[in-house]
Amino acid sequence: MDVTLHLAQQPEADELLGRSPLAALVGMLLDQQIPMEWAFAGPYTIAQRLGADDLDAHEIAAYDPEAFATLLATKPAVHRYPGSMATRIQQLCQYLVEHYDGDAAALWKDAASGTELLNRLNSLPGFGTQKSQIFLALLGKQLGVRPDGWREAAGAYGAPESFRSVADITGPESLAKVRAHKQELKAAAKAAKGSGKPSGKSPNK
Repeated sequence: MDVTLHLAQQPEADELLGRSPLAALVGMLLDQQIPMEWAFAGPYTIAQRLGADDLDAHEIAAYDPEAFATLLATKPAVHRYPGSMATRIQQLCQYLVEHYDGDAAALWKDAASGTELLNRLNSLPGFGTQKSQIFLALLGKQLGVRPDGWREAAGAYGAPESFRSVADITGPESLAKVRAHKQELKAAAKAAKGSGKPSGKSPNK
């Protein structure tokens, strides 16, 4: 795994995401209730504050919880809710240490199918079905991880050029398309709420 991503919109942060499976996972975990760029810059900020050039699951899992929360809360904060996200990141790393010896890439190295990989992602602390499908689509579309049936397992996010999520963002043009799609979903949801009818859609990450 050594590619160039364009999710943080910062060269150093994107370089880390492209070479570090754990950084990519942590960025995906942080990607909620804040702008995408803020979320995916988080792993680089954390690594810098730890005095490292990458994230280490063993180190983060064993870190003093209060000190780690302070590390995330130090301005500029890594997330709008640094305390709760610090807990989630440590839980994620503890899970990886327990089940994969701290190797995030082991999640997908021997996955026999897209369904198996999706199930593994769903088992991660902080990863629901939607987040897991988006990350699976990111792995397949940009990081070269393509077990049999990965597009189907990723659902709508796996469709080519669907521009629904971070999985489709490769530069400014695709970023604008994804943002436009999200705005359409939010507008539809707002209109449905006003009319009292369900929209059948929910905003995507």
